[in-house]
Amino acid sequence: MDKTKLYILKIGGNVIDDSKKLDAFLQSFARIKEAKILVHGGGKIASSISKELGIEPNMTDGRRITDAETLKVVTMVYGGLVNKNIVVRLQAYGCNAIGLSGADANILPAHKRPVKTIDYGFVGDIEEDNVNVKILSTFIENGLCPVITPLTHDGQGNMLNTNADTIASVLAVALSRHYEVSLIYCFEKAGVLKVVNEESSLIERISVSEYAELKKEGIINDGMIPKLDNAFEALNKGVISVQIIHADAIKDYNKKSKLKGTVLYLA
Repeated sequence: MDKTKLYILKIGGNVIDDSKKLDAFLQSFARIKEAKILVHGGGKIASSISKELGIEPNMTDGRRITDAETLKVVTMVYGGLVNKNIVVRLQAYGCNAIGLSGADANILPAHKRPVKTIDYGFVGDIEEDNVNVKILSTFIENGLCPVITPLTHDGQGNMLNTNADTIASVLAVALSRHYEVSLIYCFEKAGVLKVVNEESSLIERISVSEYAELKKEGIINDGMIPKLDNAFEALNKGVISVQIIHADAIKDYNKKSKLKGTVLYLA
């Protein structure tokens, strides 16, 4: 029996904090007829509010160091402000969305990242075997669209901050055992670029080896590193396709032509 198609989209970058861009994306997302899940970031909003509260954001390799005070901020921003604004807009566009953190219905249990060379603080790591696929499938099969905020929990009463790109990848792998999953990362760029801010430098296809070389040369850096690491991890573990695209491109999802952006492949 053929598997049901499932789209998992992650939205982040400048799109989240631009009301018009976010609205345009959500309208296009709502029109996707197949089963779908939306994972969102919100790091720039969290950083802005942190600064207003006198808490200086601390990032390393595109990942946020989350101390106790930062955890309060990201919980409020990700789980409240960003998540609920997205859900209410999707309802307006006819998409019956349900906002979830990893603690809700125990969908994403995690463990605090162990300290190696860097202490990331209250940051959670997740594995695909621990994703509550049964609950998520129940939501999907009952016509609901999960909108997942980048917060997980340790089962001991502690919230944990988890990279949204990682959550999207892990969800895609876990659900690929039951669905034909396409994973799409959406943000304000046309895809993976050789030259920052030059859309004409778009890399339309990128392999694992090409990625390693571009990372070594410093062409791919900062926040793109965890995004691509997670994207290739998903491909390695059974996700049927992974793309990185401009948020605007999702409006073309139901056309015969492929979405414009970067396609990842393993060869």
